[in-house]
Amino acid sequence: MDRAELLAYCLAKPGAWLDQPWDEEVVVKVGRKIFAFLGPESTDRVGVKCGPTRELADEWLHRFPGDAVASSHIGRFGWNSLRLAGAIDDDELREAVDASYEAVVAKLPRRERPAAVA
Repeated sequence: MDRAELLAYCLAKPGAWLDQPWDEEVVVKVGRKIFAFLGPESTDRVGVKCGPTRELADEWLHRFPGDAVASSHIGRFGWNSLRLAGAIDDDELREAVDASYEAVVAKLPRRERPAAVA
């Protein structure tokens, strides 16, 4: 899966929208919250919430050494950066995006959740 395909997949989620809060840093949000960090256009990774704790998110690091790393700054909260063109197959990347989206939506106040998932 390349960056454009992943971005399109993220934006197809109910209520998802593209934002660039820091210069060239591309993120995808639902409500006011980020569920996918795509970074600048030259990046071949996506940052997603891979678990409610660092310990659970570390499973990705053990399964995919080098292709999954703890995200800087927010890694302690269960966020990982996953390589798009590495050992992680497309279905697992989609599942990671789905899980991140669902985790973020679950934390939104009900009035801010997209109608399709409320």
